[in-house]
Amino acid sequence: MSGKRSKCSFSRLEVILIVCLVVMIAVTTVLLILHFLAKESNGSDADSGEAIANYLLGVGRADCTGPVAEIPLMGYANPDQVGGGLLMRLYSRAFIVADLNNSRRVVFVSAEIGMVSQKLRLEVLKKLKSKYGDLYRQDNVILSGTHTHSGPGGYFQYTLFWITSKGLIRPSLNAIVNGIVKSIDIAHQNMKRGRLFINKGTVENSQINRSPFSYLENPASERSRYSSNTDKEMVMLKMVDGNGQELGLISWFAVHPVSMNNTNHLVNSDNMGYASYLFEQEKNKGMLPGEGSFVAAFASSNLGDVSPNTKGPFCVNTGDSCDNPQSTCPVGGATMCMAMGPGSDMFDSTRIIGQNIYLKARELYERASQEVTGPLSSAHQWVNMSDVSVELNATHTVKTCKPALGYSFAAGTIDGVGAFNFTQGSVEGDPFWDEIRDQLLGEPSNETKACHKPKPILFSTGEMTRPHPWHPDIVDVQIAAIGSLAIIAVPGEFTTMSGRRLREAVKKEFDSHGTPRMDVVIAGLCNVYTHYITTYEEYQVQRYEAASTIYGPHTLSAYIQLYRGLARAIATNTVQDLPRGPEPPVFNIGNFTLVPALTTDRAPTNKTFGDVLQEVRREYRAREVAEVTFVGANPRSSAENATEHNFLTVERYASASDSWHVVQNDASWDTRFYWTKGVLGRSNVTIEWHIPSGTEPGIYRIRYFGHYKKKLSSLPNRAISVPFEGTSSAFEITTL
Repeated sequence: MSGKRSKCSFSRLEVILIVCLVVMIAVTTVLLILHFLAKESNGSDADSGEAIANYLLGVGRADCTGPVAEIPLMGYANPDQVGGGLLMRLYSRAFIVADLNNSRRVVFVSAEIGMVSQKLRLEVLKKLKSKYGDLYRQDNVILSGTHTHSGPGGYFQYTLFWITSKGLIRPSLNAIVNGIVKSIDIAHQNMKRGRLFINKGTVENSQINRSPFSYLENPASERSRYSSNTDKEMVMLKMVDGNGQELGLISWFAVHPVSMNNTNHLVNSDNMGYASYLFEQEKNKGMLPGEGSFVAAFASSNLGDVSPNTKGPFCVNTGDSCDNPQSTCPVGGATMCMAMGPGSDMFDSTRIIGQNIYLKARELYERASQEVTGPLSSAHQWVNMSDVSVELNATHTVKTCKPALGYSFAAGTIDGVGAFNFTQGSVEGDPFWDEIRDQLLGEPSNETKACHKPKPILFSTGEMTRPHPWHPDIVDVQIAAIGSLAIIAVPGEFTTMSGRRLREAVKKEFDSHGTPRMDVVIAGLCNVYTHYITTYEEYQVQRYEAASTIYGPHTLSAYIQLYRGLARAIATNTVQDLPRGPEPPVFNIGNFTLVPALTTDRAPTNKTFGDVLQEVRREYRAREVAEVTFVGANPRSSAENATEHNFLTVERYASASDSWHVVQNDASWDTRFYWTKGVLGRSNVTIEWHIPSGTEPGIYRIRYFGHYKKKLSSLPNRAISVPFEGTSSAFEITTL
């Protein structure tokens, strides 16, 4: 019996379904492979595509230089240090980070000024509100000063500061306010999808602790946790758009911008500004300084006791070291003890320190791969810092004090000495100076004396109210969180150890409330200026920084308590429950100023404005200095006539087009603009071009642009500013 083998057969419909299933599996497999390959590529590349952009980003830069002549420079409080020209322009750099749905945003501004004053901040916020409504507010806008000591002053409302800067100087204040607002405008108008990356690294050979004897007062167990008595770490935030296009960076690093000392009269942004200059020139190829879309901010941090003058303190009259607790010299006392930078002069030191900072930032920028992701948040309070109760532990509560400055405040520092031979480390007063103070300003109350011990009070500024309060009581405290990065905006100059304690406390607060692994950075000189903040231990020996800790020995503890509260609110999403606090006052101080009034400019007989008085040579080589002197006019006439006036250009002749092309301007590091005031309205301007290595041989010239003030014959009580220019003879740069 023969049998048949059964055959397995499928219907036509079943065959079609099987084929479709196989095709679907194949397509799905291919898509999954492509997805994971793209994800791996994007995860390892900081310049990846728009699909994974985390934020909306905007960057902007604007001029905030202001008048460069006759205005006191803010920082050293030296009455003889007034502006007499320009080395580098000052800029405000703004960075906006917003959620992709545009519901929340944070603004960080680094302005190349001495510090942010309360009046300055309030005027900026007022202008922003008039333009943008409630989009930019006191809680989500951080204004930070780089702390250059070579920028114009005159933008304060508290009496102590406008005494040292000769009153309220409207052209100076307006230039800074308008520059900050314009930089935010530019950033706002250029918002685009993008990504953030953070990196950190150590900067060497760029700083020393200028109060090492104070630092040694901190507990040995605490000091043993750190390898240095300064914070050498730089934190760098890199910004790229969704297509990988570079937008800019913010770098935070702790060092005083005082490479330019208190004998300088040229407005400039010092070492941190030079680092910005180098980075922006590299990224904005072919552009003049101040031009181009890439924005690089080198912002301040906890720089209170950190100096760039790395050779340390020496007696300028003998050459001996004065690295002692009082910073005094055997001959000449404290006024002879000064620290020197690494260069041959202050310009060279500025270049060396700035270049060190730039090179580290460039390295970190190129290697940045840790992405910043997560929500945005910001928290802000106004606090009466003269009356904060601080819980040190379960049984001990202390308070802050009304503002006061100690004797060592008048001693200055090794970066800029004081007057009358006051010395650092003074824990006792002097009957002579006490009597003068009591007669002129009033004696400090017993309560204030007791609160500030062991500080001997020189100026009890919290009890001095005429014509207006001498120091602020109401102070901003603020934290902005950009994903895993927390920016602590502090209203003054924290010392190295103060900053370490604050960062550690804020990080612990985030950790304990479910937000671990936060990167915490301190942004210095923010929102209102309150001098210095030392540790309790550093306060006891009363060097300059401690004498300038105006709210007393428990100032740091108070700030730690306040910033922990802000961090807790951000971590627990309860920012809306924070008390707003008492708003700062606004004083109507008018436009009183001791700055000389602008007078009519005059040219010498048979000369006119812009005429050359001392010509250039016919020929130069690289590393030589081309110099020309013109019949000049007061640069303030130009500053008050134009927001962004350029005083000079260096131009190269192009024979092919028979035309001149600008290769340098007054924002260039290699040019220097000196104004010399004469008598009867006369003045001269000298322009130097320090010809850099690698300058292309050819024919060059130097041009000067100014305004002279002229009275109207029809209206003798009114004057106008008339533009003029001058041009040097052509000269040749050779390779021989």
